[in-house]
Amino acid sequence: MQTHIRQVIQNTFDASNEGSIHFGQVVGQLLAVHVESYHVDYRAGRSTYYLPDGTTLDLPFPVADETMADAFDAAAVRAAIQGAQQGQVMYPEFKRLSQRAGCIGYTVWLTGRHVTYHGRRGETHVERFPD
Repeated sequence: MQTHIRQVIQNTFDASNEGSIHFGQVVGQLLAVHVESYHVDYRAGRSTYYLPDGTTLDLPFPVADETMADAFDAAAVRAAIQGAQQGQVMYPEFKRLSQRAGCIGYTVWLTGRHVTYHGRRGETHVERFPD
C-alpha cells in the first residue's frame, strides 16, 4: 500500500475516533484514495480497510469498557444513525449508542453506498447512504 494512501486512511481513522469529522467527511476522504469498503469489529477492536487491488489495512482501537448489549435493537441503531446524519452525534458517541443497541460491528460499503450493522446472532440492519 502506498504511503500516501496509508496516511490518509490513518488520519481519517484518527479524526473520526476523536470526533472531529463527520461520517460524510470520512466517506469522502476514503473514496478519494479508492477505499472500497471497511469493516469495524467492536469485539476485536479493529477496523479493516479494503482496496480494489486486494490490499488491506488493519487499525486497532481500544475495546469499550462497557459490555455490548446482548439483544440487537435495530430501532436504537437507526436512532444513532439519524443522530449522526443530523450532525448531533459524533463517532465516539455513535460507538457507545450502537454498542448499547447490541451492534457488534458494521461494514461500510463505500462503493455500494450503504452500511450493514451486525448483531450477535447474525441480525442485520442495512442503512443506505442519503442522496
